Amino acid sequence: MAKRYGVLLLVAVLVVVIVNLSLSDTGDSLVFAHNQDCSTVDKAAGDDFTVKITFKNTGKTEGTWSINIAFEDSSWSQVGTPQNLTLTPGQTETLVWEGAVPTNATVDSVARLVVYYNDSFKALNWWIHVVPGAELSIKSSIVE
Repeated sequence: MAKRYGVLLLVAVLVVVIVNLSLSDTGDSLVFAHNQDCSTVDKAAGDDFTVKITFKNTGKTEGTWSINIAFEDSSWSQVGTPQNLTLTPGQTETLVWEGAVPTNATVDSVARLVVYYNDSFKALNWWIHVVPGAELSIKSSIVE
């Protein structure tokens, strides 16, 4: 019963966060693009991951941004290396980050991808779900 209420509370918190993020306006001319639907990716602790994000300057002048990413969860986080991005009006560019799920990440934890740029941030709908790294299978059996 407590597990059910915990799940309902988690869903309610996620709805509030999503609504809050959709209503916030940073006023920046940098937009994010992705070629795939956002989703959850299963990774074991210690597994490598790659993040590719395409940015576009939708403003009227050249802009320069300091950009970084992080996967954030209450039990673990993984922060990328900051990158500088300069774009002319209408220009797009894809930045790539390589990382690994921390070896001490809790199984069944879920971390969300957050992009930090200058003094702003945007939580994207990409998640890493930590799955067990070990898997048991039965190789043989016998009954006599």
